[in-house]
Amino acid sequence: MTIEKKEKADLIIVGAGILGASTAYYYKRDNPDREVLVVEKNELCSGNTSLAAALMSRARADRNAIPLSTETYEIIPELEKLTTDKIPVRYNGAIHIASDEVSEKNLSSILSGLTDYGIEWEYITEHQARSLVRWLECTNSSRIAFISGEAITDPYLLCMAFINASKKLGVKYLRNVEVIQLLKSENVVYGILTKDGKIEAPNTVLAAGAWSTKLAFEAGISLPMAAIRSQYWISEPLLNVFNPDDPVVIIPGAGFYARPQGNSLLFGVREQQSVYTSPDKLPDKIEDHMFSNDNGIKDLIDNFRKIIPFFPSFGDTGIKNYIAGFSCYTPDNLFIAGRINETEGLLTVTGCCGAGISAAGGLGRGVALLAAQKPNPFDFSNYSPDRFGQINPFSEEHMIKCGLSRSAKTSG
Repeated sequence: MTIEKKEKADLIIVGAGILGASTAYYYKRDNPDREVLVVEKNELCSGNTSLAAALMSRARADRNAIPLSTETYEIIPELEKLTTDKIPVRYNGAIHIASDEVSEKNLSSILSGLTDYGIEWEYITEHQARSLVRWLECTNSSRIAFISGEAITDPYLLCMAFINASKKLGVKYLRNVEVIQLLKSENVVYGILTKDGKIEAPNTVLAAGAWSTKLAFEAGISLPMAAIRSQYWISEPLLNVFNPDDPVVIIPGAGFYARPQGNSLLFGVREQQSVYTSPDKLPDKIEDHMFSNDNGIKDLIDNFRKIIPFFPSFGDTGIKNYIAGFSCYTPDNLFIAGRINETEGLLTVTGCCGAGISAAGGLGRGVALLAAQKPNPFDFSNYSPDRFGQINPFSEEHMIKCGLSRSAKTSG
């Protein structure tokens, strides 16, 4: 597509993953007379969003993230009504297992947060957990909680629901148009430069996931995150073992989570030291990147002894697929969302920390309101893009810190 040099919009969003798409939807819904343009260098929703495990967990160590996820749950019927498409959301619930004193304390804090927001949960016995999930063994558990309303979804279809709904409202999407740089004059960002020309706008939202870091840095802005490998495996189907209606299982002490994928099991582990990629070595397309030559098998072996007590047949379970992508982690395991201090006209929504699908509704709505100069009902005070000051996102020290924050997660 050829872009006129003087083409303008009221809001430009860089990136058509779920955070960019949700921001576009809310902004256009609440400001129907304003022009919104989303620019994506590849196909829509072709980056990490479509590779996510898509646990729509509201149970988070960060209490401010709970209403963000609740917003995602609440917006789904609206998206379905507008698009007339059914979003495949399964409300299977989630089992959280504490296996030691530390994980029990963390679980208690997480559940307290859910209670504060009126989300129901209950402690259950080993027998009850086993009746819900046939492959699960809980004799090494100190506490087991069940959250009945937790959901899982197809991340690509949820993202496309935001995209299709926003298109119906008049949002324009440019596919296969690469953003070369942010247009900046002194401390004001006034648009973007693409290979096809300039586009100007009073506000630009940087929502390009791992690719946001380099664009921001070239404009003198440091985003405190790193591109960390997020990986999971999908087992061979076992009709009498894995059930599509099974709850999600999260075991922080074992660094393990699992969710049903039809009659297969989708599961992931958390490594002691996560694999990271420098912002200047990111591929143009995510499928062009090789994280490891062994499809993460070493990580399964390293975690094997921790997983077996809870999943006795783990070693006998065949693997059908291996999926790896980029999650953007920060040193404190918190999102990056809001305006960039000392820089006018620029906002960002990124640093998903493995929770971008779940929190997409609240993050998108909050950033859209900020872009429109309206009050944000969500607490973004801990998500400031420059909360760490001027850091070097290319440094090994910084990327290692971000990787360690993923390894230390205590929730899904």
